[in-house]
Amino acid sequence: MKLGPGIAVAAALALGVSMTAHADEGMLVFNNLPLKQLRDKYNFEPTPAWVEHLRSAAVRFNSGGSGSFVSPDGLVMTNHHVGADTLQKISTKDKDYYKEGFHAKTYEEEVKAPDLELNVLVAIEDVTTRVNEAVKPGMTDAEAAKARRAAMATIEKESFDKSGLRSDVVTLYQGGQYHLYTFKKYTDVRLVFAPEFAIAFFGGDPDNFEYPRYDLDVCFFRAYENGKPAHPEHYLKWSPAGSKDGEPVFVAGHPGRTNRLNTVAHLEYLRDYAFPLTLDLLRDREAFLLDYGKQGPEHLRQSKEDLFGYQNSRKARVGGFQGLNDPALMARKADAEKALRARVEADPKMKEAYGGAWDRIAAAQKVSAEIGKRYNFLERGFAFDSQLFQVARTLVRLAEEKGKPNADRLREYRDSALDSLKLQLFSEAPTYPEYERAKLAHSLAFWKKTLGQDDPLVERVLRGRTPEQAAKDLVDGSKLAEVAERKRLAELGTEAIAQSNDPLIKLALAVDADARVLRKRYEDEIEGVLNAEYAKIAKANFSIQGDRVYPDATFTLRLAFGTVKGYEVDGKTIPPFTTIGGAFKHADAHDNKSPYELPPSWHEAAKAGRLRLDTPLDFVSTADIIGGNSGSPVVNRDNEVVGLIFDGNIQSLVLDFVYDDRVARAVSVDSRAIVEALRSIYRANGLVKELTGRSE
Repeated sequence: MKLGPGIAVAAALALGVSMTAHADEGMLVFNNLPLKQLRDKYNFEPTPAWVEHLRSAAVRFNSGGSGSFVSPDGLVMTNHHVGADTLQKISTKDKDYYKEGFHAKTYEEEVKAPDLELNVLVAIEDVTTRVNEAVKPGMTDAEAAKARRAAMATIEKESFDKSGLRSDVVTLYQGGQYHLYTFKKYTDVRLVFAPEFAIAFFGGDPDNFEYPRYDLDVCFFRAYENGKPAHPEHYLKWSPAGSKDGEPVFVAGHPGRTNRLNTVAHLEYLRDYAFPLTLDLLRDREAFLLDYGKQGPEHLRQSKEDLFGYQNSRKARVGGFQGLNDPALMARKADAEKALRARVEADPKMKEAYGGAWDRIAAAQKVSAEIGKRYNFLERGFAFDSQLFQVARTLVRLAEEKGKPNADRLREYRDSALDSLKLQLFSEAPTYPEYERAKLAHSLAFWKKTLGQDDPLVERVLRGRTPEQAAKDLVDGSKLAEVAERKRLAELGTEAIAQSNDPLIKLALAVDADARVLRKRYEDEIEGVLNAEYAKIAKANFSIQGDRVYPDATFTLRLAFGTVKGYEVDGKTIPPFTTIGGAFKHADAHDNKSPYELPPSWHEAAKAGRLRLDTPLDFVSTADIIGGNSGSPVVNRDNEVVGLIFDGNIQSLVLDFVYDDRVARAVSVDSRAIVEALRSIYRANGLVKELTGRSE
């Protein structure tokens, strides 16, 4: 795979020379947008009102995705695969909304999501100085990291107490800046519409990250306040014309994580340690879930969403891993880093302030390699793939953390985060004992195989039992599937929790001390060092050109922009648009067999002559997106919806590490296809009118 425009360009990027004037690069924070660049390239400079409108209409899903308000009555648009978590949780053995789709024709028919939280960004405040002032001269990296975490928790609590809004201090530039993001929360969220899985994920795993695509990956929810539909001040209007080839488009969404500012040593750790372990896990879980789903329709229903998640993650990590193993990419990164370090070394003041940062980051990666495997199995819970175990751990830690001062708690248990934590903890979503046993047994077996049966902690957990026996004892003996029991235990203190006879609580207690030791080493010797040293590299870049270098993605709201544009692969021209008619041809080319089998509703509409087959279905653009952007609205200069991000092509998977717009593309559902499907296939005329203002 050939990547990027060459060594000289990469060196310029590392030195902070803005390349975004020549490419549609950037996951840009809303309080520092490149207005001149947009004016120079697109002859368009968004006004403050334009920016505020798009920012305030954008929505973040706590399940891991993006969305937007698209009507004055709280209607929220996102992807089917973002809404799939809710679809799975509200489905039953007799009614599989995830597979069959859902359409509420009235408010009364809308179904409440059991644990979905939507966040809308209200304000951003730079609190870098206050966070850094907590660090006193002579502090070690571990002491400095603890001081910063305490300052962040204090700032968040003050903001939450004053405003009542969700308040998160976000780390940018891996420690170069700290910004306070405040969000309006919606926790009464109800499902309105979802198409069948077969068309939302048409082409399945074989077509995932490929293009051309033919997916209607869309889902609608409605936000409620005080039991009534919310009425947001800002919502996006629908474009009657959609987009066209060569038109600039803008994407407001929440990209999850990128590693474009990472040092070479950090990338080498990801290549040599983190990615191989993750891929081993993903492949193992995928194989297990494929086998589990073959046992029967109900087994498949319970596990299908998890399987989709693992398959999607596996394919994404494979693409990233290939990039990290590409000598050209790593050479670009190495030469760019060398150029920046040379600039720092040439300036005595910069050398004294920043010169040692790269070596200290490299030392932290050695610690990562030492503890990474155990940290992932224990603290991140890879060894215990069970929803009920996660409940048990949360209850155990909640009891201990709530007895500490807010500033001293683990980040996820700070006062400003507790409401969101309890929304998940007390979710009414069903659990399935057989599935819980199977998942837990399999993850325990993988842990045992990876670390060895003689590992002391493995022995302590299994106590001579097979993974299957242990999982059966743990799940069957627990009452944590009952929400009332979770609420009862949540009110107890550490002493009462310690006396619990619930086997999953006992397991969480048995491994918690070891997990906390690993977490402390991670926070002190890795995270603390990285934040301190990446902050120095960020300051070196800032001293050269200010903050025109955008920060890596952090699952916070960003603006991306680009052009609707096809591309060439191996001499073949890939056009920017596909059509609804093309979906039928794609199905025919694969003998109409799963995963290329269109739903009966589509065939019925086509046979009846209702369906406009020339309607654009999906399109690609050069917008700079990554995982987490799923569900992001794509808008035109008038801030009208022209599309809905749902994927990137296979060539975009390297965007975690470096941007290249020659063949990397963001893939979107076209707004015209959404309306055409709602009207002609699903007969959802009320929804069409709500989106477009027209009842056609």
